[in-house]
Amino acid sequence: MVTCHAARVAAAAGIVGLAVSVAGCHKVSQTDFNNEVAKLRQEMQAGDQKSGAQADSMNKVLADHQRRLDALEQQLKSFQDQYKVSIEKVQDQLKFDAPVHFDFNQAELRESDQPVLDRFASVVKEFYPGALVTVEGFADPAGSEAYNHKLGQKRADAVRDYLASNGGLSADELKAVSYGKAANRQVVKGAHGPGDTGVENRRVVLVIDHVSVGTDQAALPN
Repeated sequence: MVTCHAARVAAAAGIVGLAVSVAGCHKVSQTDFNNEVAKLRQEMQAGDQKSGAQADSMNKVLADHQRRLDALEQQLKSFQDQYKVSIEKVQDQLKFDAPVHFDFNQAELRESDQPVLDRFASVVKEFYPGALVTVEGFADPAGSEAYNHKLGQKRADAVRDYLASNGGLSADELKAVSYGKAANRQVVKGAHGPGDTGVENRRVVLVIDHVSVGTDQAALPN
C-alpha cells in the first residue's frame, strides 16, 4: 500500500485524484497508483512526440525556405552577370534596370532585347507568382514633354504585352506606366537622339511590387 506521504507526492506530480480529497488523505492501492503513473507516462510521451513532429515540420519549412532563397540569389546573380542588369531593392519593390532600349522615336521592342525579358519572366513565375509587375517607360529629352510621355507609355505597353503574350505572365498582374523624359530618371543627363546618342534614356525599368519569397524578404546578390 502507498503511504499518505507518497500520495501527496503523486498528486503534486500531476497524478490527480489518487490520494487527495475534500475529506483529507486516503489510501490507494499500489495497482491504482501504478496504473495512473503508466497513464501519465503515456500522455507525456504522446505530448513529446507531438512536439517533436511540430519541430520537425517547422525545421522542414525553414529548410525549404532557405533553399528557395539560395536558388533565388543564384538566379539573380546569373541574371545580373549575363545581361548586365542592375537590381535594386527598395522597401517592398525589386527594380530591374534591364538593357531593354528603343530606337529614336520608336516604340517597337527590338528582337535582341527579348531574351532578357524572357529571363525576367521566368524569375517572376518561379519566385514571385501573383506579384504585381510594373513596366516603367522612358524617353530621351528630345521633343516635348507631352509627346515623350506618350512615347514612354507606348514603350511600356510594348514590353507589358510581350511579357503577357510571350513571357507567360498574367495580364492582370502587369501594369504599364510612363515617366517620359523625366529629368531625375535620365541615365545620361540630357543625352538624346536622333541616332544612337541617348539610347540609354530610351528604355524601360521592370519593377516587382510586394516582394517576398515564401514568407520572408528576397535575397539579393552582393
